[in-house]
Amino acid sequence: MTLALTWNDVAPAGAEIFLLAAACAVLLVDLFLDDRRRWVTHLLTIVALAGAAAVTSAVAPAHREVALFGQFVADPMATVLKLFNYAVTAVVLLYSRDYLEKRGLFRGEYFVLVLFAVLGINVMVSAGSLLTMYLGIEILALSLYAMVAFDRDNGVAAESAMKYFVLGAIASGTLLYGISILYGVTGTFSLQGLAEGVDASANRHIGLLFGLAFVVVGIAFKFGAVPFHMWLPDVYHGAPTAVTLFVGSAPKLASFALAMRVLAEGLGGMTDAWQDMLVVLAVLSMTAGNLIAIAQTNIKRMLAYSTISHVGFILLGILAGTAEGYQAAMFYTLTYVVMATGGFGVILLLSSKGFEADELDDYKGLNQKSPWFAFVMLVLMFGMAGVPPMVGFWAKVQVISAVVGAGLTWLAVLSVLLSVVGAFYYLRVVKLMYFDAPKDDGRVEAAPGLRWVLSANALIVLALGLMPGWLLQVCVSALPG
Repeated sequence: MTLALTWNDVAPAGAEIFLLAAACAVLLVDLFLDDRRRWVTHLLTIVALAGAAAVTSAVAPAHREVALFGQFVADPMATVLKLFNYAVTAVVLLYSRDYLEKRGLFRGEYFVLVLFAVLGINVMVSAGSLLTMYLGIEILALSLYAMVAFDRDNGVAAESAMKYFVLGAIASGTLLYGISILYGVTGTFSLQGLAEGVDASANRHIGLLFGLAFVVVGIAFKFGAVPFHMWLPDVYHGAPTAVTLFVGSAPKLASFALAMRVLAEGLGGMTDAWQDMLVVLAVLSMTAGNLIAIAQTNIKRMLAYSTISHVGFILLGILAGTAEGYQAAMFYTLTYVVMATGGFGVILLLSSKGFEADELDDYKGLNQKSPWFAFVMLVLMFGMAGVPPMVGFWAKVQVISAVVGAGLTWLAVLSVLLSVVGAFYYLRVVKLMYFDAPKDDGRVEAAPGLRWVLSANALIVLALGLMPGWLLQVCVSALPG
């Protein structure tokens, strides 16, 4: 039998092909630029993201389509996640420019790595088979390893990258082992074939449960869920803040897609099995994340443990195993990414040459130095804490409602209690900004572009909280019941 690619097979992957070509083009162009003209590389990277968004929109299908012999899936969920991926990454690049220039890190390699990471996220989002998913995971992971170690003169960053690499290699091996077991039982790498194999198994094969356990470990690591979270605080703390900003935002979209494609689509017939596993991960993540965050004095580490607690909420939506739960998890993921981008953006804003504004004490008296950006940080902290009318409140409401609808009322009650605990460390930042005396009288200085985009970021968090219906409808359309 002869296999031939047609335009219909290739067209759905047009954005990925464009990104790959753009990354190579940016790398070549950067070779001919000196440091004074590095802004060209920065601009070309943002143009590449805009071009990828245009291609994604142009080939976006109204319904699910399978291409490249079942290896690639194009559907509304993939379209939404990809467009958010481009938008968040573009904002990250706008936030990062001033920070990178002040530290001598404004180099072409950074932008090329970002484009390859975006490509890896896209591949994961549209994976139609376990092998395609693994390919996307490795493209993303290798890019992130290099980005964390990007500041070659920083020993802490190098140590963080080494920890990330070693633990990531173990997690990738675990995931690959789980994939091999699932293939051995079902005889296919295709997610659709895997789903059919699970449904056809009248007496569930013990190999499916073993394979599922290894796959869940891999998914938990990519999310940063407890007890597979060891890498996350060290990476957030040790990496340059511009890298932490990227690691803490766009890759969360890929982790959500990984869980949805593999668990909800490929192993949907085993919901009862992986639901129990996710309950444990969610409870541990919410508990450990919120409690350990209280003890942190470094805001990057605090936000790292905060991320772990938010991962617990995303897993709550997924483990509900219903359309409402999946929609709530997607809504939570999108809103968290927007809030996290703004939170790390404020850290970049306050950082100057030779100074990292990553200690909580650095935020004392911010309201006296810059009332507007103290308000911006307040909006973002209230959003993450789930205080109305910020969008984070509605994200938590949607997830808790889905959990109650799935009959797990005790889990919903526990999540509410832990949210109250988690509010403490967010409110502590607000208290430092508004009620403590500043450490110095220095003015907040930053490029106008960073100021405008960061302000818009916070206002979006507030606007989505006042009018959440639009984004909720996007999630419902992307994941119809």
